[in-house]
Amino acid sequence: FSDIKTSAQSVTSQRMVVNHYGGPELMKLENTQTPAPADGEVRIQQTAIGVNFIDVYLRRGWMPLLLPLPGVLGMEAAGTVIDVGSHVNGLLPGDQVAYLAPQPGSYCSIRCVAAEWVVRLPPSVEIETAAALFLKGLTADYLIRDLGRIGPRTRLLVHAAAGGVGLLVCSWARRLGAVVMGTVSSEEKARIAREYGCEHVIVTRNYQFSAAVKLACGGADVIID
Repeated sequence: FSDIKTSAQSVTSQRMVVNHYGGPELMKLENTQTPAPADGEVRIQQTAIGVNFIDVYLRRGWMPLLLPLPGVLGMEAAGTVIDVGSHVNGLLPGDQVAYLAPQPGSYCSIRCVAAEWVVRLPPSVEIETAAALFLKGLTADYLIRDLGRIGPRTRLLVHAAAGGVGLLVCSWARRLGAVVMGTVSSEEKARIAREYGCEHVIVTRNYQFSAAVKLACGGADVIID
């Protein structure tokens, strides 16, 4: 599949631009031109874009080196390959794909990204699901398998258990046989956490949880915050 090109032209697209750090009202939609993919790149018509809390950090200006102004938010998206640059193998126009990027820029309709960031989606995975879960799923994977090494009877405490990563970690760890505890800030979030496998839910707004953890199972082997 090397050296396939279907277009050498820039195409009109749209993007959400942050010109000043602050609230969401400062994000502005503008028209732009997305160039043809360079060597090793893929041009993608984006159908769904992942939203993560790091986007809020960037928009507020908490990580200015990662998002100099003007900048475009977003670390992940999914869609359809329009065309590919030279020396791209295994990806073809029309493929359904998702990607996770080390630099922001996915809040747009069409984007060129490095082919090494891109994975082709199997027919069983919907584009919206891939865009929503790629970054969170990879985060949950390394927390459970690489850092925590979660297994049967591991006593796991998950802070923000009803958040995106928290729900994935709770349900995954429970299937592995872990004893799953979690902190949340409301009874409504507690209900959601329980539905996703959090066995012992601690409702707290002031981060006082140690007594409840000791009462539930004597302590925690792994804490994910």
